Amino acid sequence: MDTIVHFTNQSQGRDRVLRTTQYACALSIYLLRNNPDRKELVSKLKSLEANMSAGRKLFRLGNTINSIEAAKRTMQLSDRVLCLCLTVANIHRALYFICDNVLWARNVGLIRDIDKEWWRLSASRCYFVSLVMSLTRDVYDIFQLMVQRARDKDFKQKINSHLDQNPEVAQVIIPQLDAFLFLLLESLKSHPAVALDTVKNICDLIIPLDRLGIYTSNAGVVGFCGLVSSLIGIVTLAQPKLKIKP
Repeated sequence: MDTIVHFTNQSQGRDRVLRTTQYACALSIYLLRNNPDRKELVSKLKSLEANMSAGRKLFRLGNTINSIEAAKRTMQLSDRVLCLCLTVANIHRALYFICDNVLWARNVGLIRDIDKEWWRLSASRCYFVSLVMSLTRDVYDIFQLMVQRARDKDFKQKINSHLDQNPEVAQVIIPQLDAFLFLLLESLKSHPAVALDTVKNICDLIIPLDRLGIYTSNAGVVGFCGLVSSLIGIVTLAQPKLKIKP
């Protein structure tokens, strides 16, 4: 119970709960869209989804400053690749939140004479760049983990043992590819924080890809990916050891 209270007291925790509800509604609406007996339920879910989206925009009003501060910290990293990826990601996340704040102000009537579609597309572009850089960082981390594993003599014996115990696989898959996949899976299993962050960023990437028209999917795919990403976000907030660092 204490964990739940601590989680919901965090602004990020509340945002994750609202985000999970929002995308759960989106997925449910897609699944029920052709059911004539569920029209009233679908209408209620659409209203709930809109309310969750509006509530999240309110919670995100101070996130621009947080992202700028995060960018300042990542600029001090000694690893050049991590420094570049995380700094660019945080800067574009800050720009995304600025666009998001402007859209919120437009929706509540504080600002009127703006091109709403331009700001929405700009927000999606910034979000897209931020996710691409975050995913690049994940790939870099995975590569580093695989290199470390490959240099381990004990692990080399484990790979050879795996290939010897699965001769039928070697006949179908190139041994080098099998060894690579085994190394990749073992590296991710030993570092679940990297694995979770990678899956989360891949799922999140579907959302701006769809909005920008780069890769068009349907509302069901967007809802499912958003739901999975939100659930991972809740898990990493509730269990800090599963959150990738820095």
